[in-house]
Amino acid sequence: MINRSAFHKLSYGLYLVTACTPDGKKVGCVANTFQQVASEPPMVSVSLNKQNATTQAILESGTYAVSVIGQSATMDLIGLFGFKTSNEVDKFAETQHEMCSADLPIVLEHCVAKFVVEVRERVDVGTHIMFVGAVTEADVAADDAPMTYAYYHEVLRGKTPPKAASYVEEAPANPASEAAPAADAPKYGWRCKLCGYIEMMDELPDDYTCPICGVGKDMFERIEL
Repeated sequence: MINRSAFHKLSYGLYLVTACTPDGKKVGCVANTFQQVASEPPMVSVSLNKQNATTQAILESGTYAVSVIGQSATMDLIGLFGFKTSNEVDKFAETQHEMCSADLPIVLEHCVAKFVVEVRERVDVGTHIMFVGAVTEADVAADDAPMTYAYYHEVLRGKTPPKAASYVEEAPANPASEAAPAADAPKYGWRCKLCGYIEMMDELPDDYTCPICGVGKDMFERIEL
């Protein structure tokens, strides 16, 4: 028997993995599987969904960069890299970033540490590919606390992207578990089924779109406050 709730007890961080396609297009996605696997030489690994544009870019280039994001990171940034595809959106158009010596984009917004990695091994693990590589550059960007996946879920109330390695389909939320609102607050809220964003209003306009992942009103569920 596999109780998938056990996976929720594992500790994760939250990272922005970035790369470039052969024609120079900048791509990136959110991952929670970046980790150190050896100390000498310093080796790391990351597991990415095969369908991600970032995965394909890394397969072709053999290199990638990682920004460790801090607790100050906003859902706007996480939503852009976690719930939208680089095949359709230029994620770097309005995102502060720099190009490293390996000519890879590194996101600077809310970044507390940054790494550049040269892939040494690729392991097919089903829906994902695990890239094991050597760190060629690493630096601390800020003294802020790094964001954990628990913080993302419990404080920012974010959801796991469907392509994430740790994605598990969640049971419908129990509206009764929501905190009671103030007397003058809306009686209802609307929760995005994709990214978990909550809009506090009694009714959503027909043309409403999620400010995080961009889906329409039909992807929101009504919750009683």
